[in-house]
Amino acid sequence: MDKTKEDVNKSMIGRFKYKGKDQEEMRRRRTEVTVELRKNKREETLLKRRNVPDNIDDYESEEENQLTTEKLASLVTDATSSDKEVRLAAVQAARKLLSSDRNPPIDDLIESGILPTLVVCLETDDNALQFEAAWALTNIASGTSSQTQAVVAAGAVPHFLRLLYSPNHTVCEQAVWALGNIIGDGPDLRDYVISQGVVEPLLNFLKPGRFSADIQLGFLRNVTWVIVNLCRNKDPPPKPDIIAQLLPALNVLIHHTDPSIQVDTVWALSYLTDGGEKNIQLVIDSDIVAKLVPMLSHSEVKVQTAALRAVGNIVTGTDEQTQVVLNCGALSRLPGLLTHVKEKINKEAVWFLSNITAGNKDQVQAVLDAGLLPLLLQQLAGGDFNTQKEAAWAISNLTVSGTKPQLEYLVSQGVVTPFCNLLTCMDVQVIQVVLDGLSNLLRRCEDLDALQGMIEECGGIDKIEFLQNHENVEIYKLAYTIIEKYFHGDEPEDQPLDIISIGTDTPQGGYDF
Repeated sequence: MDKTKEDVNKSMIGRFKYKGKDQEEMRRRRTEVTVELRKNKREETLLKRRNVPDNIDDYESEEENQLTTEKLASLVTDATSSDKEVRLAAVQAARKLLSSDRNPPIDDLIESGILPTLVVCLETDDNALQFEAAWALTNIASGTSSQTQAVVAAGAVPHFLRLLYSPNHTVCEQAVWALGNIIGDGPDLRDYVISQGVVEPLLNFLKPGRFSADIQLGFLRNVTWVIVNLCRNKDPPPKPDIIAQLLPALNVLIHHTDPSIQVDTVWALSYLTDGGEKNIQLVIDSDIVAKLVPMLSHSEVKVQTAALRAVGNIVTGTDEQTQVVLNCGALSRLPGLLTHVKEKINKEAVWFLSNITAGNKDQVQAVLDAGLLPLLLQQLAGGDFNTQKEAAWAISNLTVSGTKPQLEYLVSQGVVTPFCNLLTCMDVQVIQVVLDGLSNLLRRCEDLDALQGMIEECGGIDKIEFLQNHENVEIYKLAYTIIEKYFHGDEPEDQPLDIISIGTDTPQGGYDF
C-alpha cells in the first residue's frame, strides 16, 4: 500500500533534530537591524564634510565662475607663479571653484595636476596661502574615495599634521577639517593618519586656553567630529591602544553643554561599542556608562538616539557587560523610549530589550519588575512592523531565558494573541521566531491546557496548520511538530518525533540525519 502524504511527512520530520537558538543568536549585534537604521544619515554625524561658506556674496557670478579649459590651464600656471599675489589669487580661485554649492569640478582640478602645487603651498609660511590651499584640498578630500586618495597620494597628510601646530587658528582648523575628511574615508586611511601621529595633537586641542572662547566652540566641534571619525568602522575597529587614548577625551566631551558636541561624542561611543566585547569592555572600564545612560532621557532627540544606540550595543555583550548598563538604571528610562513619538526610537528600545531578555533569569526579572512587559506587548500588537519584529525576538528570547513562573506571567499578560497574529506575515524570520517562542511556551508552561485553549481561541492553531505547507523547510518542520505534539489529540510522550526544543543542548551540526 502506498504511504499517505502524512505518513511521508512524519517519516521525514522524525529524521531531523531541531537546533534551537544559541546565546550568540539570541544576543544580536547589528546585522539586518543596522541596515535599515543607517539609511537615515541625518541622525548620524557625516563621514565627510565640505567647507562651503554661508556667505557667498563675495563670490563671482555663475558665468564668471565657469571653468573652461583655458581658464583651468591659466589657473594651474598662475598657482606656481613667483608673484605672491598672482599665486594667492590662483589658489583662491581654485578654492572658490571647489566651494561651489553645485557640482564642484573636483575631477577636472585633479586631472589638471594642481594637487602637488596645492600641497607645496601648505609648506610656505604664508598663512593666507596655506589657508586657501588647505581649504581647496579639504573639499577635494570630501569627495569620493578616489578623490580623497588623490589628496593622500599627493603627500598632503604630513603637511596637514604639521599645520595642527600652527599658531594661526584658521589654518589650524582647516587642517583639522581636511584630516577629518581623509580619516572618514575608511579604516585604511584612518589607520594611516593615526600611524602618522594625529591623535596626540588632536587631543591637545581639548586642553583649555588653546584659543579664545569665541574661536574655541567652532573649533572644538570640528575636533570632536574628527574624533568620531577615528572611532568609526569595525572592519577592523581602531586598535585598543588608540581607543584607550580617545576614551578620556570622550569622558570630558560628554559633559559639554553644546548639543552638537554632545551628539557627536555619544555617536563616537556607539561606534566603539559596535566593535565587539573587547571594545565594549574598554568603554565600560572608562567609567563612561554611568554618564551615557542618563542621556536616554535627554531632551534632545538626537542625543537620545545616539545614546540608545550606544547602550544597545553594550548589551549585545556578555551578561556581565549587560549588567553594568542595568546597574546604571537603564530600564527605568525605557518607558519613555517605548512610547516615544518616533518609531525609530521605539524600534531601538525594543531591540535593546531583546538583548536583555536574552540574558540570565535575573535580567529577565529586572525587565518584568520595571513594568516593561505591557509596553513591549503593545509594540508587539500595534507597533510598526519592524518594531513588531524586534518585539517578537524579545518575547522569543524570554521564552528561552526565563523561568517557568516568568513564562506563566508572560502568558497571563496576553502574549498569545499578538504573538500568533504575526504568523500570517510574509517575513520568514519573524514566523520562525514566533514558532520558536510558541514551542517553548507549550513545552515549559505548567498549565498546558489553558495555553492550548488560548492558542485555539485566537485562531493560532489554524495559522500553525497552514504553515505546514510553507515552502521554507524549517518553518514547515516547526509547524508540523507543534501540531503533532500538542494539538493532534495524542499524548506528547506517544509521539515518535525526536525534537530537541529551544533552550536545551543541541548538536553542533544543526540538523542530524
